Amino acid sequence: MGIKRILSLVTVTMLVASSVVGCGSKGGDAAKGDKVKVDIFQFKVEAKDALEKAAGVYEEKNPNVDINIETVGGGNDYGAALRSKFQSGQEPTIFNIGGPQDVKDWEGKIEDLSDQPWVKDAFDGTLGSVTNDKGMFGMPFNQEGYGFIYNKEVFKKAGIDPATITSYDALDKAVKTLDSKKDELGLEAVFAVPGKEKWVTGLHLLNTALANEFESGKQAYEAKKLDFKYNKELKELLDLQTTYAYKPDGKVPSINSVDYAMQIEQKYSTGKVAMVQMGNWAYGGIEGVNKDIATNSGILPMPIKGVKEDCVPVGVPMYWSINKDKSSAEKDAAKDFLNWLYTSDEGKKMIINDFKFIPAFKGYESDELKPKDPLSADILNYANKGKTMPWVFMGYPSGWGELVVGSDIQKYIDGSMTWENLVKNAQKTWAEERK
Repeated sequence: MGIKRILSLVTVTMLVASSVVGCGSKGGDAAKGDKVKVDIFQFKVEAKDALEKAAGVYEEKNPNVDINIETVGGGNDYGAALRSKFQSGQEPTIFNIGGPQDVKDWEGKIEDLSDQPWVKDAFDGTLGSVTNDKGMFGMPFNQEGYGFIYNKEVFKKAGIDPATITSYDALDKAVKTLDSKKDELGLEAVFAVPGKEKWVTGLHLLNTALANEFESGKQAYEAKKLDFKYNKELKELLDLQTTYAYKPDGKVPSINSVDYAMQIEQKYSTGKVAMVQMGNWAYGGIEGVNKDIATNSGILPMPIKGVKEDCVPVGVPMYWSINKDKSSAEKDAAKDFLNWLYTSDEGKKMIINDFKFIPAFKGYESDELKPKDPLSADILNYANKGKTMPWVFMGYPSGWGELVVGSDIQKYIDGSMTWENLVKNAQKTWAEERK
């Protein structure tokens, strides 16, 4: 979340039978009572299977609780789908929000969670985006980071030491080396760029420039204007990718037809490209196609030339929120499920082994609860060394990153908009939204 919208609408329903959940029971001490239905509407497609498994385990312990999970991502905009869900009268019990803008947009619907037992274990800085003077309204999914996922075997064959790629110039040199050896490396291209996925460009890529302009998502949220100081450096980073990207019909505009599945599963996971801009959440998808490539993958920085070059963006992708208009029984069951998932011994093991999350909470210090996959290990390594930049896209105006800048980047890629006009439109629409 990842804030990640991937693939299409998938609905999975799980039904079991009956007992009321006491808040904070950690999922096993529920008193008997009427059947309680908890509808979850969530965005993280790559965590769908793990969430279904966790819900099934919880239902066995609490047979009166019936958890129904609906997952939206990909070509679908989660925010728009969530609004549609509420407008249709099918309001979920648990849903996802991002940063300060979502807290404001949904302030009439979200439950204050400040009294929950997990709050004391949340890492410093992870709750600020969902906290205001009225309360604290979200539980962090996890921590995530992104950069350029690269194939270690391909780099080794090309004679490139990834440890040397600590600047834009070093990245540029490596990309040109890989391009010159495409045939012997069995590559179709150096990169696969998912131009179809506006969240990749309008949220994540853009963040590399704006994280050098704003110190946090909250500061971005409070900013009345956008200077776009590093737009030229952003253009350079985008152009490097599109110049050396896989092009379905051989021409640059066709990059806009490449989606997440093609980028990760069809190109990177089959060894046809050496690098992709994506985060540690992609590990499960890569592993599902090719375990060897997955275990031999790492993450390189996303360098904005002359500013933060040896850094990766790290943040909380999304938060779990609870619909304050639901019955007390539903809200108690929802709170209990989330608390059990992140704080019980059984839940913690699932968070690490099934969800493959980097936790946003204390209590995961034992060796068996350390992230196992190399992408998460790399993100942790960057974080431990202080080589990170914030996720400020959580503070963009509502919908602006994808619908304005993401759409304009598609126009820039297909040649129908100049970069100068893209920058002007970004500044103009930001100011209009902040009036």
